[in-house]
Parts: sequence; C-alpha cells; structure tokens
Amino acid sequence: MNTWFTRVHGGGVRLRITREEASVVHALVTQLLDLLGGPAPDQRDDGLPNLSFSENTTVSDDPVLARLFPDAYQEDGAASAEFRRYTEASLRDGKRAAAQLVLETLGEGGEIFLDDEQAQVWLRSLNDLRLALGTRLEITEESLERTRALDWNDPRTAPFAAYDWLTYLLEDLVRALW
Repeated sequence: MNTWFTRVHGGGVRLRITREEASVVHALVTQLLDLLGGPAPDQRDDGLPNLSFSENTTVSDDPVLARLFPDAYQEDGAASAEFRRYTEASLRDGKRAAAQLVLETLGEGGEIFLDDEQAQVWLRSLNDLRLALGTRLEITEESLERTRALDWNDPRTAPFAAYDWLTYLLEDLVRALW
C-alpha cells in the first residue's frame, strides 16, 4: 500500500502526491465546490461569521447533498426543518472553505506540508469527497464486489477506482494523524 501522508516531528503532516494524483483531487474538489454552490448573496467578507439563516428547510432532492446535509431529526419533520434553517448555511460554508483550503494547499502536487489544523481540514474535505462520490456511484457492499469484476476498459471502472483511491488516501491521513 502506498503512503501519501507522513507525520512530521513537531506537528503536522507531509503529503507526497504526484501531479496526476493532485489533478484527480483538484477535479473532484472542484466538482464538490460546484455542487455546494456559491456563498449566500448576503454573506459578508469582513472576516466575521455569517449569521444568516438558510431559506432551505428540507432535505435536498439531490442524493449527494442529502448525504452531505442529512436530516437531524428524521422522526420529527418540524424539528429537522428548524435545525436545518439554523445550521445548513454555516455547514455549507464550512464545507466550501475546507474544499478551498485543499485547492490552495494542493498546488500541482509534489511534497506539501500541512500543519495540524490544515490536516484536519483535509480530513473533513476528503471525507466529503468520498461520501459524495460513493453516493453518486450508489456504493454498497454488494456493488463493490461487482465493480471488482469490471473490465479496465469499462467506462464505469474509473469512478470506482477513484472512490477506492480516496478511501486509501483518507485512511492514510487518519493513520498519519493518529
């Protein structure tokens, strides 16, 4: 198994990633940012927290967004809607900021140093990417077994390979941090 992340004495982690791997991460993060959408129109850019409330109080019809922003109270629609109203905008902003940090620190690959805080942000963003891709591909235990039988020339192979690779990358970062 490849090692991408290594714990650095004194704190932080070192990421060694090829240009090709970095381009895959870049493409996936860019797609995630597109899915998350832009900041709310009334968002301030003065460094202060955005205290706006979400107009949305229902789970998205898009399965990926529904997975990234699930119902807090599945048994209580009113409580779930109220919770979403007060939290979704800031959760969405956090996911967007994490994805932006990944893009800013990723560059074109090579050797990248991430301090402990940046490594935690990468962890959250890689997890979001894996959840999003797994949801889009409708990954289950059974589907993973079926994908192992796919021919390398089958166009479905690449996204499943990307999902597997994200799994290894995420696991490697977790091991480096703990």
